[in-house]
Amino acid sequence: MTPFAILFPDLSPEIFSIEIGSFSFALRWYALAYIAGFLLGWWIIMGLMKRPALWPAERAPMAPGKVEGLLTYVILGVILGGRLGFVLFYQPAYYLAHPSEILRIWEGGMSFHGGFAGVIVAGMIFCRRHAVPPLQIADAMALVAPIGIGLGRVANFINAELWGRPTLQPWGVVFPGPQAQACPWDWPMPFCARHPTQLYEAALEGLLLFVLLAWLVWRRGWLKQPGAITAVFVAGYGLGRFLVEFFRQPDAQFVTLANPMGHVVSLGPLGLTMGQMLSLPMILVGLGLLFRRRRA
Repeated sequence: MTPFAILFPDLSPEIFSIEIGSFSFALRWYALAYIAGFLLGWWIIMGLMKRPALWPAERAPMAPGKVEGLLTYVILGVILGGRLGFVLFYQPAYYLAHPSEILRIWEGGMSFHGGFAGVIVAGMIFCRRHAVPPLQIADAMALVAPIGIGLGRVANFINAELWGRPTLQPWGVVFPGPQAQACPWDWPMPFCARHPTQLYEAALEGLLLFVLLAWLVWRRGWLKQPGAITAVFVAGYGLGRFLVEFFRQPDAQFVTLANPMGHVVSLGPLGLTMGQMLSLPMILVGLGLLFRRRRA
């Protein structure tokens, strides 16, 4: 291996597996990322509800004991919305022909934008049933969402999936598999290194966005303006995802074109990837909501 790329480490998608007779169980990094994200989110939101001074009129929007109920709604929203979003946004023709596979979430295939929509619906139902202010609950969920996003992207890297476009940069990663090694015929290297866009997203949409939101909550008191934290999260995630899509391998169902560098990429309407088309409204909505909340 030359010094111009990084060989993908020998990582297994499974942390451990157990087989006893006909029974088998495997704990995967992707599942652990979801579990850890939900638990850390629950712990942080519990802490927020115990600090009324952070909220408008120094009154928390709900009792700490209701956070477990909120978590249940969020889990359902993430799983159902994420799966249906993947089916509708990315592979509708395939799942229309194979409807029995829609529920096979253990085989992979989740959409952030679908999960985001699912959480919105689940959160609205929870707020209505428990008579709690929806914008304040949205702010609490927005604060912790980057944790789960960041952990999920690290799990994507471990699974060697959702990698980026071919690159000659020295931090390019040589991912395993024939699809990852399918570079242009005139590629100057004997191997195909790609942008580790999973880690780009983990840094931008996960770590960096969480640090920004945490600073606004605990140092700037932005929870006192309902909806402001939600607006920053929506715009921040949309912007981060939009930028990373320039380096991420676009979805294969789009029309294949060649960019000026000779790399084969897949582009949708207006030359945008599906991720960019779904993120652009998030940026606009987030900025619009932020402008309104900051002027209120």
